[in-house]
Amino acid sequence: MDIKSVAKGAAAGAAVGFACYLFSSASPVKKHNIRRDAGKTLKAAESLINDITSVFS
Repeated sequence: MDIKSVAKGAAAGAAVGFACYLFSSASPVKKHNIRRDAGKTLKAAESLINDITSVFS
């Protein structure tokens, strides 16, 4: 068993758990802000991946 893989999995699980906790305990206005920020982050990540892909093509 690779220790790095276990550590990455544990860190990812902790991050997801923390995000779920924050979202479930947030007020409706805060939930809207979280969703909006998450959407912006996903769009930025998609743009970054597309840019990197176009560089290697």
